[in-house]
Amino acid sequence: MNWTDDRVETLKKLWADGLSASQIAAQLGGVSRNAVIGKVHRLKLSGRGRTSSASPRPKKAASGGGRSSPRPGRTVTASIGATALQAQYDVEPIARQSLRPIEDIVVPISRKLKLVELTEHTCKWPNGDPMSEEFSFCGNDSGESGPYCTYHSRLAYQPASERRRLR
Repeated sequence: MNWTDDRVETLKKLWADGLSASQIAAQLGGVSRNAVIGKVHRLKLSGRGRTSSASPRPKKAASGGGRSSPRPGRTVTASIGATALQAQYDVEPIARQSLRPIEDIVVPISRKLKLVELTEHTCKWPNGDPMSEEFSFCGNDSGESGPYCTYHSRLAYQPASERRRLR
């Protein structure tokens, strides 16, 4: 099937009228839904049904009873064209809450050891800029668990369960 000028014009008209790609394919005949989508993409026709910060939101009428605005983070969908839906977000997203419980954390005082003073049982957490004279390492006891003291281990290592939740 070739895209003649007449068929392209029909496609543009039907697309602008809000018909779905399947409906357009049925009206044109001899062309698949995917072929219509591909041609719309190549012609750079408006992509209906996508969220866009530039698209104007419809004004809402305040109701007599109850709340006049939806709950924070609620997504409202509106019909755009024949079958496409556009998600509109009513409010700014709430800042992500900390997943770890807040504890009474005591920040240890750094021993400020130089590289040559480190042993296999001292914390190797770097302090400052490595190119400056004041650069040092934490130097507190790291025990057998790894290269860092308890405090710096909590900063350096995130439990696997939290990493999975963030995805």
